[in-house]
Amino acid sequence: MSHVQGIRRNWQQFALQLFVVFAVGLTIGSERTVVPVLGRDVLGVESILVIGSFVVSFGVVKALLNLYGGKWAEEFGRRRVLIVGWLVALPIPFVLIYAPNWWWITGANVLLGVNQGLAWSMSVNAKIDLAGSDARGLAVGLDEAFGYGGVAVGSWVTGVIAAQYGLRPEPFYVLLGVVVLATLVSLFFVEETLPYARTETDGEDDEELSFSEVVERATYGDRTLFAAAQAGHVEKFVDVLVWIAFPLYLSKSGLSVSQIGLVVGVYGGVWGVLQLGTGRLADEIGRRPPVIAGMFVAGLGVLATVLVSGFSAWLVTAAVTGLGMALLYPNLITVVGDAAHPSWRATGLGVYRMWRDAGYAVGAVVVGLLADVATIEAAFYATAGVMVASGVVVLTMMRETHPTLGEYDRPNATERNSVSED
Repeated sequence: MSHVQGIRRNWQQFALQLFVVFAVGLTIGSERTVVPVLGRDVLGVESILVIGSFVVSFGVVKALLNLYGGKWAEEFGRRRVLIVGWLVALPIPFVLIYAPNWWWITGANVLLGVNQGLAWSMSVNAKIDLAGSDARGLAVGLDEAFGYGGVAVGSWVTGVIAAQYGLRPEPFYVLLGVVVLATLVSLFFVEETLPYARTETDGEDDEELSFSEVVERATYGDRTLFAAAQAGHVEKFVDVLVWIAFPLYLSKSGLSVSQIGLVVGVYGGVWGVLQLGTGRLADEIGRRPPVIAGMFVAGLGVLATVLVSGFSAWLVTAAVTGLGMALLYPNLITVVGDAAHPSWRATGLGVYRMWRDAGYAVGAVVVGLLADVATIEAAFYATAGVMVASGVVVLTMMRETHPTLGEYDRPNATERNSVSED
């Protein structure tokens, strides 16, 4: 069987992978509007730090599964790991429906972290495998657009259902249907894409990198990959803020559950839809400019949220924040995809995604502590501040990795583009 790369040539499998990542987004989006309010209003949780515990459990598990999922993808293939990710998700809707206390919700998010860490990682790797280097930015942009489009739709739909029928069980029936359908599609229709990645291997020394060497290089052994890892980690503070603090802050400010669902949905929707263009943009002008712009724009959107008031104004600030995320998010992944050798690209992406999604756990603790000890507004100010600081790190350390527009040279196995270099 021929394994020639190209989105158009492999459009059927690429389309199936777009469905898979849309389902991944729907799965996490189904929690975003309802679960924080469920914790406060039904399960009686007052502390924002405690409410944030379900994001901590999610972030820690997803980070670890991203890391090892990439390694397993090289050893066992993308498809098998994807199927495991969906099988693990099957109990989640039932736990959310019947949970007697908040710690059951936190436990369910351990399973959600496994699902997201395995299923989303495998889907983005599969798209990169199928697309090839010429369309890598577009492939990642499409992946993130459909994934975060799913987050937006899930957030909005469950908010509407919760407003009409209650916080549970009805909103989680949608989640159950999504998980079952995605599991069946992954089992019976998705094909293995690892052979496509192997067609890119050119025999250079990088093929011999061990797992620990890939972890070292993708974490701190390369200035550009370090800049990407820290930016990915910090931008998750924004997503945590939207997940935990937005529903509670907007609810305290007088918005209904359906209005909150729309605000959160606009954030995810703008983020999702615009990635259709920002990924392609990075193929044309390079990866670095959109990443830098995105860090500052997202920080501005977060800051503006606490400087304005009213439903319409919050829709605008949510859109600005989503625009920033659309600029930075897919292109950070593409930077790592450019810089990693095809033989260890899945592992390298796994390392990046580990550090990125560890930001969920760290961000949830920071946001929760600030909201409990100071004010919920303080969490917004802090998040905006760290986004700007991280953007400065990207500006000073990241090199352009575009295959033809950039100055980045991927070092071989005996060289290091060290963080300590000038």
